[in-house]
Amino acid sequence: MQNDTDFRIEKDSLGEMRVPKKALYAAQTQRAVENFPISGIRFPRQFIAAMGYIKRAAAQANLDLGQLDARIANAIVQAADEVIAGGLDDQFVLDIYQTGSGTSSNMNANEVIAGRAGQILGDARAVHPNDDVNMGQSSNDVIPTAMHVSARVAIHRDLIPALERLRDSFEAKAVEFDDVLKSGRTHLMDATPVRLGQEFAGFAAQIDNSIRRLQAASEELAELALGGTAVGTGTNRLPAFPEAAIRHISGMTGLTFREASNHFEAQGAKDAFVFASGTLNTLAVSLLKIANDIRWLASGPTSGLAEITLPAIQPGSSIMPGKVNPVMSEALMMVCAQVMGNHVAVTVGGQHGNFELNVMMPMMANSFLQSVEILGRGCEAFRTNAVDGIGANRERCRDLLEKNPAIATALNAYIGYDVASSVAKESAKNYESVRDVVKRRGLLSDDQLDEVLNVREMTEPGIPGGGKATGGGG
Repeated sequence: MQNDTDFRIEKDSLGEMRVPKKALYAAQTQRAVENFPISGIRFPRQFIAAMGYIKRAAAQANLDLGQLDARIANAIVQAADEVIAGGLDDQFVLDIYQTGSGTSSNMNANEVIAGRAGQILGDARAVHPNDDVNMGQSSNDVIPTAMHVSARVAIHRDLIPALERLRDSFEAKAVEFDDVLKSGRTHLMDATPVRLGQEFAGFAAQIDNSIRRLQAASEELAELALGGTAVGTGTNRLPAFPEAAIRHISGMTGLTFREASNHFEAQGAKDAFVFASGTLNTLAVSLLKIANDIRWLASGPTSGLAEITLPAIQPGSSIMPGKVNPVMSEALMMVCAQVMGNHVAVTVGGQHGNFELNVMMPMMANSFLQSVEILGRGCEAFRTNAVDGIGANRERCRDLLEKNPAIATALNAYIGYDVASSVAKESAKNYESVRDVVKRRGLLSDDQLDEVLNVREMTEPGIPGGGKATGGGG
């Protein structure tokens, strides 16, 4: 049980507050703790680190511009470094469901860094959270800046590398499976042949396209609102401040950032953030298609497709012995569903840029960063526990392909669509190969059949056996 000796008294413009004695933060943070006991969800690590980058960069810029005493600036820099490294995460205590501008979290960062800087200097009151740590800034430009910095850093450090490894794994499987001929499928029904390697090359291309989309979205996130202060006008900061501070942010992160071309757009709207979230949503759609295809291709082992095998990484049933399920596909599919939901939240949040300020930024930031985190980790787990261990069931692929009535498509140029259609129907009805039906009817000689029903040729552009072009669909 806590008693009065566990607290100290801090003051802000509204009066006195009891603050935990060991807390680095002060009255404004404590007010927010008490005002917003909603979810228990705190800001992600990347966002806290971004706040550290911004406060460190601001102190360096204000020192460069002669606005901040070197002793105070250096203490702020040292404290901000601890924030960046994660050493003070326990001091970032606020719920993400708070003031929509994130003012509470900006003051949380200001107070924590001021408190820690005071410890470094040996004087708890030596550094002021507003006058020193927040110099030249406002919550209204700091929080949107932290959103862009954290999102861009997370995309480049966590998500894109995981996607590149997944793409490379699919490309390796595409080469390994290039000789495996199998039935294509459209509308979940048998279609003309493909190679298993072609399907996996398609998966790789989907991932590669998502990487390019993320890189394009990241370029939009490179624009920072820092310097707009309260409403985008830049009041209460030096003209040179944003360029100087952003240069330091770029240096710390290894990513190039720039001042927003229009501060009113940067603070009043969150279009670039919604656009970037849209690329995450598109990636989730791609991954769900891939995970579901792999789940279907591995279905069985006796009553499904069973054209590929997945690693057996855990028992699939508490009652059915020997059952193994496509659990990595299922996990990734759930990740994708969550990301799609997060994008809806970001989309709604983006609509609430009322005049000069968006008022749903904390929720938007958390939703986006959660999406990046679970997509990156989900892709990595899917690759290592599923994709890298996929095998081709060549015998099963061959057996299903031989019974595939769609192979009759290759006959169109020789016996016409109507006769080829009757062959396909008879093949499906009797569950026999197209070759056997054609031979029994005496429609083509063995040599002609060998030439026309060259299944490998059917997986490439052109007309098997040199026949004339015909139409098709579905």
